[in-house]
Amino acid sequence: MYSKRPLDLVRIVNEEQAQAFLTTQSEILKKQIGEQKVLLALSGGVDSAVVAVWLSKIIKQNLICIHVNNGLLRQGESEGVVELFKDELKINLLSVDASQRFLKLLEGVSDPEEKRKIIGETFIKVFQEESSKLKNINFLAQGTIYPDILESANVKAHHNVGGLPEELGFQLIEPLKFLYKDEVRLLGKVLGLPDSLIHRQPFPGPGLAVRCLGEITPERLEIVRKSDAILREEIANYKIDTKIWQYFTVVPNFKSTGVVDGQRSYAYPVIIRAVNSVDAMSAEVYELPYELLHKLTERITKEVKNVNRVLYDLTPKPVGTIEWE
Repeated sequence: MYSKRPLDLVRIVNEEQAQAFLTTQSEILKKQIGEQKVLLALSGGVDSAVVAVWLSKIIKQNLICIHVNNGLLRQGESEGVVELFKDELKINLLSVDASQRFLKLLEGVSDPEEKRKIIGETFIKVFQEESSKLKNINFLAQGTIYPDILESANVKAHHNVGGLPEELGFQLIEPLKFLYKDEVRLLGKVLGLPDSLIHRQPFPGPGLAVRCLGEITPERLEIVRKSDAILREEIANYKIDTKIWQYFTVVPNFKSTGVVDGQRSYAYPVIIRAVNSVDAMSAEVYELPYELLHKLTERITKEVKNVNRVLYDLTPKPVGTIEWE
């Protein structure tokens, strides 16, 4: 049974309402936490980032963040999290590289729900191991938002939904769990987060595992990582990065015939996805200019090894989900 958004929770549509929500909930959090310590799983996405900055203002150094690199992050993402939160925002942050552990456990696994389950369970184990090295931790905070809860009920599992294993011994704090993504962004703005963070691309909990379709292989994982970096670079160069809610590439687990340097090739296609949404419950396709699509096709097929085709996904949500898995 999943929690439902309270009927008396007014939709947050402006900064005044966001401030009122923060003020009310901050008092509740202060009473709940007191002088105790809180552990936060910090991915670097806007949801966990808002929780991190919010709690750091309330409990200062009693907040301890752990960032786990699971080997499924975008190019340069883990390094960027450490630089922003630890070096710039001065938040208490521990970084753990568990990439090889995750990838080893995902070998041979093709079912998307099984991949999500393995990633979620392994994350909890890594988190448990790291937290056991710390003392006097009573609470675990997560950046769960309402769409995570809704989708976990009947669409697809989210690793941060469903409670905590009893052996962790933490009380759970989820201050955003009844909010939509647009509401979380408004909280971030009121909290003083930089625009680059507030409007950061949404990124799924399982990371690139759900963009590398089927079994994850080092080759295809590298293809999705490099093609995604090219997509983000070119969209920024085209100056439309602030106009698109989410954009990314997907690499399926099949190949197609092509011609490279006059020779037959048999390589992977790369799928481009770009959508606009308000709350992540529905999404419309953002129509990328053909000039940009041609540039992307040229760069991806030339710069990314073992790719001979680029496709453009025109499916809205519904009928398709934003992510492919």
